[in-house]
Amino acid sequence: MKKLAIGLLSLITIMSCKEEMKQKETIKVTYPETKKVDTVNTYFGTEVKDPYRWLEDDRSAETEAWVKAENKVTQGYLANIPYREQLKDRLSKLWNYEKIGAPFIEGDYTYFYKNDGLQNQYVIYRYKTGDDPKTAEVFLDPNTFKEDGTISLGGTSFSKNGKILAYAISEGGSDWRKILVMDVETKEIIEDTLVDIKFSGMSWYKNEGFYYSSYDKPKGSELSAKTDQHKVYYHKLGTSQSEDQLIYGGTEAEKHRYIYGNVTRDDRFLIISPRVSTSGNKLLIKDLTKPNSDFVTILDHTDSDTYIIENEDDQLFLVTNLEAPNQRLVTVNASNPTPEHWKDVIPETKNVLSASKAGGYFFAEYMVDAVSKVLQYEYSGKLVREVELPGVGSAGGFGAKKEEKELYYSFTNYVTPGSIYKYDIENGTSELYRKPEIDFNPENYESKQVFYTSKDGTKVPMIITHKKGLELNGKNPTILYGYGGFNVSLTPSFSIANAVWMEQGGIYAVPNLRGGGEYGKAWHDAGTQQKKQNVFDDFIAAAEYLITNKYTSSDYLAIRGGSNGGLLVGATMTQRPDLMKVALPAVGVLDMLRYHTFTAGAGWAYDYGTAEDSKDMFEYLKGYSPVHNVKEGVQYPATMVTTGDHDDRVVPAHSFKFAAELQEKQSGDNPVLIRIETDAGHGAGTPVSKTIEQYADIYGFTLFNMGFNVLPEKIESFKN
Repeated sequence: MKKLAIGLLSLITIMSCKEEMKQKETIKVTYPETKKVDTVNTYFGTEVKDPYRWLEDDRSAETEAWVKAENKVTQGYLANIPYREQLKDRLSKLWNYEKIGAPFIEGDYTYFYKNDGLQNQYVIYRYKTGDDPKTAEVFLDPNTFKEDGTISLGGTSFSKNGKILAYAISEGGSDWRKILVMDVETKEIIEDTLVDIKFSGMSWYKNEGFYYSSYDKPKGSELSAKTDQHKVYYHKLGTSQSEDQLIYGGTEAEKHRYIYGNVTRDDRFLIISPRVSTSGNKLLIKDLTKPNSDFVTILDHTDSDTYIIENEDDQLFLVTNLEAPNQRLVTVNASNPTPEHWKDVIPETKNVLSASKAGGYFFAEYMVDAVSKVLQYEYSGKLVREVELPGVGSAGGFGAKKEEKELYYSFTNYVTPGSIYKYDIENGTSELYRKPEIDFNPENYESKQVFYTSKDGTKVPMIITHKKGLELNGKNPTILYGYGGFNVSLTPSFSIANAVWMEQGGIYAVPNLRGGGEYGKAWHDAGTQQKKQNVFDDFIAAAEYLITNKYTSSDYLAIRGGSNGGLLVGATMTQRPDLMKVALPAVGVLDMLRYHTFTAGAGWAYDYGTAEDSKDMFEYLKGYSPVHNVKEGVQYPATMVTTGDHDDRVVPAHSFKFAAELQEKQSGDNPVLIRIETDAGHGAGTPVSKTIEQYADIYGFTLFNMGFNVLPEKIESFKN
């Protein structure tokens, strides 16, 4: 692994030089002046000042000028970090390997996604099914959409015969999409572009048209105005978008913030799943073989997450957590589909179920302490076998059409780059299909799971990954990464950026906090609304475990998270500013009193509650809301807030206001910077070039503020 020696050295080596570098180089920061206004909101008789409310106006010249001024300060600071370019070079070199996705068949062709290495966006290739894959040609190249890669592919859907493709594009990282329709043979766009579409799939009915979802275009800013009335439409090929039929939604009597429409593979049923929040959905079906048939209600409440995974004629198969917090798979006849008639096919177990289908079988993937275990079942519920996985980690992708005999699944963990395996559905054998050629040797690293105790006695798992032979001396630079919300599970996966961090002797630790989905609905609910403090306590306890066990110390600890994880970082650093040296909140939900007034934020109320719900809920939110808990005269850790100017999921005003509060009130010399990416959104579709630059800045900022001023030129420990 000689290439690992080029340009950088292990921070383990740097540690030995630490005593010689006590006089940490400092960079003087002069922050832009941020004006304050007299805006006040009153909640249940309590007045709350909002001096930076004006930064919520993403269309104003004042906000634009503030963004430019802050970015100038940030880039000026980062330019003084001596090894920033070295980090960028190493990230680029490690990133530059061929990445190929699993093949899939549509119509007469086999398709796959591929990135040559540093392409900003993945390219779709294809070849005639049965031909040599080496004959593959470029089918759709999103890198041609815009030179800088800031227009990305936001989803694809082929017609049932595979002859027509509908694909969505995102401009500047926005959640708003446009849909284009292409003839796959000629590669020509055959219809006018559909516009103003958000949070939508594209589900085909036969080869005639497709269902999609959207909101009415908001008045005011498209990037921040509230959107809370989702609707499902049907677009018939050959007609204009203005003629699209409203299928469901749009009544004031019954508002739903998210509604999705899907057609079963046999074109028999249209499935509608209305949601008020990100958790819980109603469920209805419509028989498409009967003209003018009415919707039949399966669930008329949002007390569960339930979806139809498969049907055989009238027989429906559903995955649900209704009366089964860890999920089960049930069956019922469409003529009488309500819960009292459900029968278990795969009963609930002590582990959380995630189900898929392929080749006429169900595949039940379980999380066992956040690690994958996969079982194959017949539709009758008879167990066929346990799928033998290549190791301990995360496996996914057990899906294929019913007539297919093979499926492709991925396997990864924190030290194993994602590989693809081909699985014979009938005989249960796996073979390696594609392994990436990457300049990273997993044998030099170790990853282990520990269990630590949170404040209230709850046992929480955490996976700690680092270079083998690490000395537990309390001086290892460590990133503690967390999320803890929205039923999201953090399972082991490889990251190029994390590999570069660990090359430098860094530790990467990921706890499975409450609020996530690792242990089912009960684990999720234990981190919601007025139990949200459990999530922060779990994160704080993870940091304390790492410090107590000498993995690191407060001088070498950075905490990081994005979106709901950005809230996690913001709350943790304001509650325990002494605990870490660096804080890295990304695209965070940071103003908990107003989050629900922007875009689709009101849909997050299941996890958070809102300040209008009750006096108790208001006081609870205000008690941890990062924007409202920055105190005068406190020394907060060195902080770099990151966001995107086109983030219309968690609007950048959250980050703007938090940074302004910190810059005004920070005591001591620790810098508070905000890095605002232009033509970028919440994260999806971000060009590789921008991603590399961002990680170089984050790692440079982190290491520099931990006291590392020099990166010597060679990694002696990696020489062969």
